[in-house]
Formats: sequence, structure tokens, C-alpha cells
Amino acid sequence: MPEIPVVENIMSANDQLADAVRRQLDAAGVLALNLMASPGAGKTSIITRTVEGLKDDFRLGALDGDVATIDVEKIAATGIPVTLINTGGNCHLDANMVHAALPEIDLTALDLLLVENVGNLICPAAFRLGTHYNIVIASVAEGDDKPYKYPAMFRGADVLLLNKIDMLRYEDFDVAYFRHGVEVLNPGLIFFPLSAKTGEGLDAWLDWLRERLTAHRQPDKSDLS
Repeated sequence: MPEIPVVENIMSANDQLADAVRRQLDAAGVLALNLMASPGAGKTSIITRTVEGLKDDFRLGALDGDVATIDVEKIAATGIPVTLINTGGNCHLDANMVHAALPEIDLTALDLLLVENVGNLICPAAFRLGTHYNIVIASVAEGDDKPYKYPAMFRGADVLLLNKIDMLRYEDFDVAYFRHGVEVLNPGLIFFPLSAKTGEGLDAWLDWLRERLTAHRQPDKSDLS
């Protein structure tokens, strides 16, 4: 079965590059998030809301994995630097793509790097990028069965955001059933129910990020090159 060694080699090479990415981020004192979700769950909306909530206190930048510039333009409108990683139609980002994009970013001018992965709940879960946290975004509009259908994604999450909670009154979404599916896979997973549209629940997510950024931040980056 020759496929197994080939896959192992690909993943090993990816992990080595992910480690290189992490070293670059840490050397610059940058905290990085890998944001993953299915199409339409609200990745870009949460990114723009996060930027709006933090940009007065922290320096933010973004990488966007996509084949079009629509989301890049939305993020750029917030005033932060953003770079498109053209995935060429691939179903996920990998460490090689992120590693190749880093020279386009002045890491010494950032505190937080937001990496918007490709809209997919399967492929992105398998590839480390070198970021510090895996943020999975689910949405009420998608239904409450996603942890049961895509266990690898939820098992590998560090933080789970349940977006579009303003739609709970309209959708047949059982929050307890959803949470049970998550807890079986990832007990104690950090969980923030929120709405990027109305702002409900965003403060808790932003406070969590502020705490991580304050702990990770280097007080003086002037000596970094």
C-alpha cells in the first residue's frame, strides 16, 4: 500500500514547515489564530468584528486563504494589513502556503495574526499551520449536528465559536445536543456563543483574546529584524 508512506511524508514535511512558521511568529512576539469553518459560517464577519474590538489596543494583520479577493477587501476595509493566499482551489491551507506568505507581512509590526482558512470542515483539520490556536466557527444556521458529522474538526479545536445565535429563535437548533457532541470529542473545550451581526457575546471572546495577547505580547519590538 504505497499511499501510506506518501501521506506520512507529506504530513511530516508539513509539520516541519509548521514548526518553522511557529518559530518565526514567536521570534516576532506574534500570536496567530487559525480560523476554520464551513462556507457561510461567518469567518470573515468574526474577523472584522475582532479587528474592530481590538485594533485600538493591539496591532493586527491577516492572511486569507481563498481564490478571490472579496473577503480580503472586507478585511482590508478595517484598516489592517491583509494578504491573500491564493489556494488555487485547494480545500485547505497548509504550512507551506503560510510559510511562503510570511515574507509579505511585517511581523514586527503585529501583535495578532488572523489566518482565515478555506471554508471546509474536513481538510483543514489535518494540516498544522504553525499558528498558536485552532479556532473553529460553527453557526446556528448550519444545524446542530456538525460535531457528529465532522468529529476531527471539533476534536482538534482549541476554541469553539457558535456564531449567529441571534437566529436561535428561528432555527431548530438544539444547543444542548450540539454541546454534548462537542464535549464527547473535546471535553472542556473553550466555548463562546455569539453573534457577529448583533454583537451579542462578542465581549467574552474579545476578553479571552486580550488576555492571551497581553501574556504573549513583547513590550518592545524595536530590536527585532
